[in-house]
Amino acid sequence: MNRDSVDWHGYLPAVTTPFAATGELDTGAWREQLDWLAAERMHGLIVAGTTGEWFSLSERERATLFEQAADRVGDRLTVLGGCNAYTPAEVVRHARAARGAGLAGILLSPPPYLVPNRREIVAFYTAVSAAVDIPICVYNWPRGTNVELDTELLAELAGIDHVVAVKNSTPDFGAFVRGLVALRGRLRYFGIPTNDTGIALLRGIGGDGLMGAGAVLGADHPDFFRALERADLDEARRLGERDRILMGDWFTADLGGRFGSAPAILKYALRRRGVPAGHVRAPLLPLTDAEQRRVDDTLARLGLLDRSPVG
Repeated sequence: MNRDSVDWHGYLPAVTTPFAATGELDTGAWREQLDWLAAERMHGLIVAGTTGEWFSLSERERATLFEQAADRVGDRLTVLGGCNAYTPAEVVRHARAARGAGLAGILLSPPPYLVPNRREIVAFYTAVSAAVDIPICVYNWPRGTNVELDTELLAELAGIDHVVAVKNSTPDFGAFVRGLVALRGRLRYFGIPTNDTGIALLRGIGGDGLMGAGAVLGADHPDFFRALERADLDEARRLGERDRILMGDWFTADLGGRFGSAPAILKYALRRRGVPAGHVRAPLLPLTDAEQRRVDDTLARLGLLDRSPVG
């Protein structure tokens, strides 16, 4: 497999997982959220990623999210399953669940917390690829793993059979561009910023889109890439500026939350928009009243504060 084995492109948000205030997985809200994402014309979505709080899901809960996403929107959107875990054996079980549900592929970072070396990282991805016949997107997530996948290591991972894409969330912009130049012909490459720099990269070098988080702006996110496809740069800039406001107000340069956790911020914002995104699950905590006001201020700037929060 290589980048031409899949058609992944555009905006694929890592979506939140709805939990009830008491902590149970809320599958009814999950199905409503999936319908909203499809109605907002996402190019695809990622289930049980970092934003989806994979770390607090049971194996059965993660499989249920995969199955219901495939059933609800799999014929309309590209659906990838987040399969992060600590050992290859755990990942393989999640990947087989994704494969069984009929998902288009999986998103996989190196194991968090363990800080594996280069040889261990290559062996990790090789073991998963050998066990499950499903396309793999490598996730470079230094904030969550304490491991930076540099261009040389990404190139080595690109040689593994089922690796077709990379989501590069490095905070080192120079490393991001070096990876794009080196790998654009071999892998789908995600992480393109929605600003003039991103526009220049897409038009001048290449790249395939953005695996963002939450989709709080709805159709504005995928429409940035659609505007570029038809060379409407003014519209792309207008939509991209809205995304930059949200990102600047809520997230740091390495994509951590400026206040509260990213899932708590995104879930509150979605609920404020009428989307049943539910609540975070411990150990994460809901936003304080002051933190909620910061989210409200941003939504008001974007003209999106038009209803009371649901749930």
